Amino acid sequence: MKDWDAYNAAARAQGKELTALHPELVKGFGALSRGAATTQHLDAKTRELIALAVAITTRCDGCIDAHVRKAKTAGASKAEIAEALGVAIALNAGAAFTYALHALDAAEETAG
Repeated sequence: MKDWDAYNAAARAQGKELTALHPELVKGFGALSRGAATTQHLDAKTRELIALAVAITTRCDGCIDAHVRKAKTAGASKAEIAEALGVAIALNAGAAFTYALHALDAAEETAG
């Protein structure tokens, strides 16, 4: 498994380098992140649990690191995080099931 604290430190260092090389890109990303965090109907914990589930489905290590930390800061327990992970696992299984149907459809309709 990863050393998440070391990963976080390395990602932050590389983030500083990217900021120096392309400050407008990082500024735009920051604005997008702040905009997504400005909600009227979802509390911070719910937002972070959703973000974590999405991070799992998109396989983004940096996102997993960031949103686990933010979810814990927002008061999420390990059990709540596990339930959010269960949603992500089910969604990925659902996507695989749906794409399996596409493959069966292609097998019927393609020459070969």
